[in-house]
Amino acid sequence: MKIVADENIPLLHEFFGDLGEIHPLPGRTLSAAQVRDADVLLVRSVTPVTEQLLADSQVGFVGTATIGCDHVDLGYLHTQDIAFASAPGCNARGVVEYVLASLSILFEREGWQWPTTRIGIVGLGNVGSRLKQVLEGLGCEVLACDPFLKEQGVPGLVSLDEVLGCDVISLHTPLTRTGPHPTFHLLDAERLARISPRQILINTARGPVIQEEALLEKLQREPEWPVVLDVWETEPQVNPELLERVQIGSAHIAGYSLDGKMRGTEMIYQALCHHLQRPVRHRLADFLPATPLAEVRFGASVAPYDALSIAIRACYDPRTDDGLLRRALRLPTEEHGAAFDSLRKHYRIRREFGLTRISFTEKAPEAERLLKAAGFDTGR
Repeated sequence: MKIVADENIPLLHEFFGDLGEIHPLPGRTLSAAQVRDADVLLVRSVTPVTEQLLADSQVGFVGTATIGCDHVDLGYLHTQDIAFASAPGCNARGVVEYVLASLSILFEREGWQWPTTRIGIVGLGNVGSRLKQVLEGLGCEVLACDPFLKEQGVPGLVSLDEVLGCDVISLHTPLTRTGPHPTFHLLDAERLARISPRQILINTARGPVIQEEALLEKLQREPEWPVVLDVWETEPQVNPELLERVQIGSAHIAGYSLDGKMRGTEMIYQALCHHLQRPVRHRLADFLPATPLAEVRFGASVAPYDALSIAIRACYDPRTDDGLLRRALRLPTEEHGAAFDSLRKHYRIRREFGLTRISFTEKAPEAERLLKAAGFDTGR
């Protein structure tokens, strides 16, 4: 069996090596000729899986090691009886932690406090729902909108207009261009105009959810507006002027915790085993290395929210990724796309909060509560 796969899928050979002959290739440039005689195609979000790619091929199974499926033509797969699997929720924890770390930095910069901040979430899927739970545990008031869930009768949801009035607006929608609630340019010039420069805007969903031309024009008028972008409308190309004007920018790596990426591989491996009616022989725990930050220990005098900020940034500080992207865009323009992809391909090891144990020299129940809510291991 021939398996064509994005070369950036972690543990590709370890998980799939005993199922077939693996051909790792650059996912962004994958062609129909390269997959024509493949039995299995494994991708990430940079590969559009369309009729053009798969026509006249013998592919019988497609797996994407990602939460989102907007790069896959599911209708075509269905008509061709091609089995499909994705990895819903695999990197949700990593995205939540990226948002928490970004907010920790911006709250300190803006002089804001977690308990007095109203945060709006657009999209309550795997990421948005987990983020909502964590933020409420940290004392924030959270408003959420999701038109699909609202139509299903889920209580407590608000309109997009109400979310756009929050202190923080965090986007967690898939990218859709058709249907009753398309998200392409969801934040267009008219909606962006309603957001004041005293609000924080974060996009870790998909770049085209925001109309970048309008966003840049607004940032040119309001240069102090705190915006965080992990995703970009023209990836892998990034507008250098837009990057220059955002507070934090990164190369679509919000969900790139090592745990999340490996979890995505494990999920599509299990799905392929099920499809082939083969036993599952490998588990994620067999491959995960030890965490580089095993413990953070606080003294008795630390304030609860100070402990939260210290622990978050000890595990992950997105300013490192911001600096790497800014440095990459100092290269000649024709090298920007390759540099963007290189940052993703060679991303450093980043582990999730839950692998770091938090301890205190004396009892600190409020600090322990906050850190547990954020996802850390408090031993309780």
